[in-house]
Amino acid sequence: MTHAIISDLENRYTAKRYDASKRISAEDMAVIYEATRLSASSINSQPWKFIVIESDAAKQRFHDTFANKFQFNQPHAKSASHIMLFAYNPKYTRDDYAKVVDKGIIDGRTKPEDREQAFAGFAFAELNTDESGDTSTWTKSQTYLALGNTLHVLARLGIDSTTMEGVDSEMIGEIFKDELDGYVCEVALAMGYHHSTEDYNASLPKSRLAMDEVLQVL
Repeated sequence: MTHAIISDLENRYTAKRYDASKRISAEDMAVIYEATRLSASSINSQPWKFIVIESDAAKQRFHDTFANKFQFNQPHAKSASHIMLFAYNPKYTRDDYAKVVDKGIIDGRTKPEDREQAFAGFAFAELNTDESGDTSTWTKSQTYLALGNTLHVLARLGIDSTTMEGVDSEMIGEIFKDELDGYVCEVALAMGYHHSTEDYNASLPKSRLAMDEVLQVL
């Protein structure tokens, strides 16, 4: 199949080593930021924070979060151009959703007189809230929608990436406590340009299950 979208996805892969001398341009980073912000989420809840690690000092802090485990991902902390932490709100409330509703009024999506009606969608959040007010299963899922969107944007821009679920969420929570402010990060994304000789995964062929094994058209 010949199509730009398919080409993006055929060329995308998980980088295993980065060239620390190469940086993503400010122009491309601006596109990435805006594309990630525009990601879809259930009931437009947007229960996330995206923390970008760019400076050497921030990279050292992220490097330090691998002190106890997942050291195989530690080299990315300093060699990748940027790291993005995908964090979710573990206790998403009506007050959090009110920010979405009120922004919808500002943007002209909702009429001011229909504000209360706009909270009808919050019923879905309530369905995904346990007795202690925990919404983490639901809100964490939303961050993966944003992650998937960002991965394709990076592929479109010709930027390599590595999704890292191999991160120490507790250590990240401690070292980036002020930035997270109660949000939880369990997945991070390294971004940059692969090392031309050390990234063994770059030259391997794409491998996916056959279409008829994963797709049914009814």
